[in-house]
Amino acid sequence: MEKVNLKTEKLRKKIIKIFRKFGLNNNHASISADALINAELVGAYGHGLSRLKMYCDRISKKVINPKPKIKTKKISQSISHIDADNSIGFVAADLAIKKAIQNAKKTGIGLIAVKNSGHYGLSGYYAEQAVKKNLVTMIYTNAPPAVAPHGALKSLFGTNPICFGTPTGSKIPFILDTSISMINRGKIRVAARNNQKIPEGVALDKFGKPTTDAKKALQGVQLPIAGFRGSGLAWMVDILSGVLTGGNHAGRVKDPFDDFTGPQNIGHLFITFKTNLFVKNYNTRIKENINRIKRLPKIKGVKEIMYPGQNKFKRFKMNLKKEIKIAENIKKDLEILEN
Repeated sequence: MEKVNLKTEKLRKKIIKIFRKFGLNNNHASISADALINAELVGAYGHGLSRLKMYCDRISKKVINPKPKIKTKKISQSISHIDADNSIGFVAADLAIKKAIQNAKKTGIGLIAVKNSGHYGLSGYYAEQAVKKNLVTMIYTNAPPAVAPHGALKSLFGTNPICFGTPTGSKIPFILDTSISMINRGKIRVAARNNQKIPEGVALDKFGKPTTDAKKALQGVQLPIAGFRGSGLAWMVDILSGVLTGGNHAGRVKDPFDDFTGPQNIGHLFITFKTNLFVKNYNTRIKENINRIKRLPKIKGVKEIMYPGQNKFKRFKMNLKKEIKIAENIKKDLEILEN
């Protein structure tokens, strides 16, 4: 992780200390703290400190294994299958993306499947690691039921993010990291905790009626992007990250906040490959692609056509210099977890 200011580093050490208290070793605690801090710095607060208590609760209830015996099965020079042994998701994902990068550097492509994992935060965080090594990447993970399949009354698919990353020939990577729902579940949870409304048209309550009440939305159904197309994409991710990997699928992933009856057994799929597999001038071609699109005539009020990842990169650089603002309810969580 990039160098942060002293106050952020102090917060990072506090999080490491908390994870250590709950049984993670120093390396696993550091990996987990870095992912949470990164989420705060890019402005993805639903994946940041608001989830710390949840991870610690799951360790306490013995549904996250703080001392996992992670096994990596080598299938070929390019392909590996990881059994995460119910580790905290950050650790499994960190190992997987590093292995995917290593395999791609060696053979041109890395394909890593993970089973028996948990929620790992932002897919884009791992995509950035591959892109920094001049690799193209695609990452998939499934999630607890939140979205109803098209035509169904009951939620079953997760908000199942789709993530794609590529080098751009500049310091700002192209990172598309988007859930298939109109709004990601983390934002709804933050709104529920802070008694805030959610936008119209993103969720239904448990009776199937549109709602702007975050708490009712959590009990109801989230709406997918683009109707049946979004539902189809969610299904695709469930197959790639659940069915293919040996992870839970078809609505069996447990909600990390509310369901302590057992581990989540989330599946992840990491794909990485070299940019020069088919052409030798990829960087020139991607620059031409981006520049051509950026030069298009703009609608009124738009100063620049942005590619995915640009805004997040700007937020990250800006927030590196600032102190992370912590909501009062999260401050209370930190105090309870520390003592």
